Amino acid sequence: MDLSFFQSQTAQQLRAEGRAEGRAKDLLLLLGHRGVEVTDEDRERIVGCGDPDVLHRWFMRALTAESMAEVFAAD
Repeated sequence: MDLSFFQSQTAQQLRAEGRAEGRAKDLLLLLGHRGVEVTDEDRERIVGCGDPDVLHRWFMRALTAESMAEVFAAD
């Protein structure tokens, strides 16, 4: 059986997109749980971000942030 697809650039890209989507959902869940107000524009920015590193940075800030301005600070 040819398993080369799973090592292909396309497969790697699909996995990265899936990870970014999961991180965005986790970030929105955390913000909602903490009661941080998320506007539609903020939500679009989060969901539209495909960079897992940026999403991780936002997630870490969201652990203590009181507002979206703090989450997005310096980005």
